[in-house]
Amino acid sequence: MRLLGIDYGAKRIGLAVSDEGGSLAFPKEVLLNDAGLFESLEKIIKEEKVSEIVIGEADLISKEVEVFTKELSQRFKIQVHKEKEYLTTLEARRYQIGLADARAAALILQRYLDRRNH
Repeated sequence: MRLLGIDYGAKRIGLAVSDEGGSLAFPKEVLLNDAGLFESLEKIIKEEKVSEIVIGEADLISKEVEVFTKELSQRFKIQVHKEKEYLTTLEARRYQIGLADARAAALILQRYLDRRNH
């Protein structure tokens, strides 16, 4: 079972994927939050054989995340879990600036996997 982690942002969407065993999260890529977003997500979901999605839940943009979560669930018929995110983008930037949003998505996904698996 492979999961897709999402760090939602108004301009960019960070993505991460888990290994097939659902134990480890790896940064995947960063997508622009534009008109082609769902088409890009569909391609990744199919290529990676994603069975569940984990999205970071931030208080500042909770309404936008809620709308996005419903859209994901309806379009892809995949269970979407929410994971509280606390400064994940800031933490991710400490390691490497270029893929900070994807690394933040990996942190969100890894926290969910750790909680679920233990």
